[in-house]
Amino acid sequence: MIEVLSNPYFYLAVIPAILIAGISKGGFAGGLGVISVPMIALVLPADMAAAIMLPILCLMDIFGVFAYRNQWNVDLLKILIPASFLGIIIGMLSFQHLHEANIRLITGLIAVIFSGIYFKNRFNLIKISKTSKAPIMVKMPKYISGGFWGGVAGFTSFIAHAGGPPVGVFLLQQKLDKTIFQATTVFFFTFVNFVKLIPYSMMGQFNGDILWISLILLPLAPIGIIIGIKLHHRVSPSLFYLICYSLLFFTGIKLIFDWLQYIL
Repeated sequence: MIEVLSNPYFYLAVIPAILIAGISKGGFAGGLGVISVPMIALVLPADMAAAIMLPILCLMDIFGVFAYRNQWNVDLLKILIPASFLGIIIGMLSFQHLHEANIRLITGLIAVIFSGIYFKNRFNLIKISKTSKAPIMVKMPKYISGGFWGGVAGFTSFIAHAGGPPVGVFLLQQKLDKTIFQATTVFFFTFVNFVKLIPYSMMGQFNGDILWISLILLPLAPIGIIIGIKLHHRVSPSLFYLICYSLLFFTGIKLIFDWLQYIL
């Protein structure tokens, strides 16, 4: 497999994929990073693409944690992290029985529906009469909502590197300061990605060629992260959330498209 390094199409797919993942992870909650594996899968099998990306994501996480150190919301992480660990275990146990495409469909639908509600409210696509009664909103306690979405994020991250949309659904509802939101996401996925190294190794996902390719591509990781961090501090909070919801929406569309390609 190492001969792939002499294929120019490999670099045309891999370099943009890693930079997009880094920019998204460093500045915009990692939502668009979900397209990195499908992009690399244009030139390599999907399981190899996922294995190559995981060490690179871990290096990005180290840079991200340093950049946003001590700015995360500890209370929310106490809810999300234990749940994600359970989700990772379920993902590992069910890995052989679930197809990645079906997980992408479910994750994509979650992302599209949630972001669609946001855009409907933001741009007033549906006018509510002043005389009509306001709808009753049932808000679940944080530990229930966070536990559910944290578990889903751990599960989908393990199966398809698609944990961004589920955890985004929970954190976006908290209406955090943009940097606290970003830092919390960075810390969460640092935990998830480093934990995933253990079962990936146990399942034989890493070999000498894959680790060698990851090592060659590692210098791209800090470049993408640094660009993302700089962009994060240049945008206003309202624009930041608009970008995050937009990334969530288009990520969902991409995941649904992946599923359609599979069934067709």
